[in-house]
Amino acid sequence: MKLETDRLIIRNWKEKDVDDLIEGLNNFNVSKWLAAVPFPYLKENAEEWIQYCINNEADNNKNGFEFCIELKSHSKVIGGMSISAINKLNGTSGGGIWINEKFHGKGYGKEAFAEKIRFSFEELGLRKLENGFFDGNESSKLLQEKFGYKIEGKRRKKFFCLADGELKDEIITGLLKEEWIK
Repeated sequence: MKLETDRLIIRNWKEKDVDDLIEGLNNFNVSKWLAAVPFPYLKENAEEWIQYCINNEADNNKNGFEFCIELKSHSKVIGGMSISAINKLNGTSGGGIWINEKFHGKGYGKEAFAEKIRFSFEELGLRKLENGFFDGNESSKLLQEKFGYKIEGKRRKKFFCLADGELKDEIITGLLKEEWIK
């Protein structure tokens, strides 16, 4: 599967993406906001993740997508994005996004996140997106608020963060299709 925006290609992970994946996630400033990403992030972690994604692409009963975010101008993977736990009956899904710190502040995360929302509502036919962020991650909070996400609650000590070994509170957010700020 492949999605495109003005500056980005959002596509399935490939084996050739290993080095870009390591570069993006072997950075504590990124990995500390992600539950299942160890620090340091090693080649074996990247190879296992990409193989997991490749193996799950063939799943005909898709309950999620794992995408890389490629910068068109550089043919370089600069991040990752997921649409997870798709529930067709209830019209909901979860998911997240991360961007290599070298590419922060350029609007790439916003551009990719906008496409994730559009794809989820317009192509997958979902009615609500459920996301979250670790307490203290102001960048994620601000990004979600730009699109109309509302804070719905807090799950205390919900996730064990592999990067720093700490239990993290998750702030739960949601976006209804009719609240979406395009």
